[in-house]
Amino acid sequence: MITEVRLRPLRNADFDRVLQLERQLFGRGAWTYGMLADELAGLGRWYIVAEPERLDRAGEQPVVGYAGLWFDGDVTQIMTIGVDPDVQRHGVGRQLMDALIERSRKVKAEAVLLEVRVDNQPAIEMYRDFGFEILGVRKRYYQPEDVDAYTMRLDLNAAAHPTDAPVESPVDAPNDTPDDATGDAA
Repeated sequence: MITEVRLRPLRNADFDRVLQLERQLFGRGAWTYGMLADELAGLGRWYIVAEPERLDRAGEQPVVGYAGLWFDGDVTQIMTIGVDPDVQRHGVGRQLMDALIERSRKVKAEAVLLEVRVDNQPAIEMYRDFGFEILGVRKRYYQPEDVDAYTMRLDLNAAAHPTDAPVESPVDAPNDTPDDATGDAA
């Protein structure tokens, strides 16, 4: 049983686990190793993972969630957020989202943008809880599944969503080294 999770920068050593979760969560639309590596090498990227802090086990624990964003100088774009199905609905996604929004504020972004599958109701509800609004629909955005996506936006000038958990070192970590980086908003 997970009692708490700790957020930290994504490292190269996390690639295999993140890609395993990608395939589990996103099927044929999952990122490949090359796609992940290319994403992490991009300027303005910032990626984190969530790992459990368990009281019932010692040693390293497998990553149970990951998320990342891209800052273009005006807005941040959430590139991905994913949580192991075994620990979904335990607050991991919310902690990751809190960290992404906090990072967006720290870099002085005006807004946060994301895309989400129109059939991913749990994610849509979570994003709405954070104050995101649907801007429109991108037809056939998710490939090869041919599924539409909502484009959503959080105006950071108007948003005052308090963070549920303190964000530790990942917010202060550099955002331009591949070891600190992951991708696709769910």
